[in-house]
Amino acid sequence: MTGFTYSFRVRYSEVDAQAVVFNSRYLEYADVLVSAFFRDRGIGAASENDIEFHVARAEVNYRRPFGVDDMIVGCLKIARFGNSSMVVRIELRHQDDPADAAPRTEIELTSVHIDRPGGSPQRIPDEVRAKLCGKMVMDAEGTPA
Repeated sequence: MTGFTYSFRVRYSEVDAQAVVFNSRYLEYADVLVSAFFRDRGIGAASENDIEFHVARAEVNYRRPFGVDDMIVGCLKIARFGNSSMVVRIELRHQDDPADAAPRTEIELTSVHIDRPGGSPQRIPDEVRAKLCGKMVMDAEGTPA
């Protein structure tokens, strides 16, 4: 998977009694990646004028665990756009184990752009789509080609 990448280290507080990352932390890791991606693309969430997305659906597929002090490389790619929604795919890999090429975790998030005052779904503005896609080419169905 090619796309936006971001690395971070597993902290002691994120592991459970079995010495592996506790399952709920993977959605936090997805949020860290999405936040870094938005920041990289110049999309903020600090003021009333900034764009707002809410996660409507999340799917996490665990393949192998991470442990304390592991370096994780997350890769994020936009899979497709709807009118008010987008689907983001995230893969988490172990940075320090070259023999471990397969993702340890795969996450798919469906996020919906909402208007802040009422919380109702709103079409994702074209300028935001352009920022999110960067140089990606989109097909007629809103899927990055």
